[in-house]
Amino acid sequence: MCGIVGIFGNLRKEDLERSINKMSATLIHRGPDDSGTWVNEESGIAFGHQRLSIVDLSSVGHQPMISPCGKFSVIFNGEIYNHLQLREKLNNSKYKQSWRGHSDTETLVSAFSQWGIEKTLNQLVGMFAIAVWNIKTKKLYLIRDRFGEKPLYYGWSNGIFLFGSELKALRSYKGFNNEIDRSSLSLYMQYMYVPSPCSIFKDIYKLDPGCIL
Repeated sequence: MCGIVGIFGNLRKEDLERSINKMSATLIHRGPDDSGTWVNEESGIAFGHQRLSIVDLSSVGHQPMISPCGKFSVIFNGEIYNHLQLREKLNNSKYKQSWRGHSDTETLVSAFSQWGIEKTLNQLVGMFAIAVWNIKTKKLYLIRDRFGEKPLYYGWSNGIFLFGSELKALRSYKGFNNEIDRSSLSLYMQYMYVPSPCSIFKDIYKLDPGCIL
């Protein structure tokens, strides 16, 4: 279990850094082994990651991770069960990959480099919540596994786009001003949970399983 967070909007670098560090710190219980942030001031985006080291315990599995082609910045929560088979497939392709470590995150970003996002996702077997920023096209992708095993919330607050593994990370943003959604509260009282894609807050949603935003 790891924790991922992100913020995207018209903010200064120091505000991005302060906000992403605060948001990421709320998820330390999900990943106490390591933490990292990535800030792109030009595009107004920042990623944060709290890591629980399982597949590769070394520092080369540190996130956020940049793809070998330099095109993608990636944060990832979950496990890719077939990542060794994907590595073998990458090694047998016309592109020669020089591996730094043994993490499934490195396999993931290398696959993004060589096959693109959708072709890679079609080959993944595992559980995951992934955020990808395309540095060249300046597009953000949020991705959730087919069964929805890894949570991912997203939405707008005070003109800023936020996402994260838990609602508490979004709430920790200093500009968060979203009210309780009365319709969601009614659903909670009826079912004892808030059905997807709603959340308890207005303008904040759960990404549905098997979806790319």
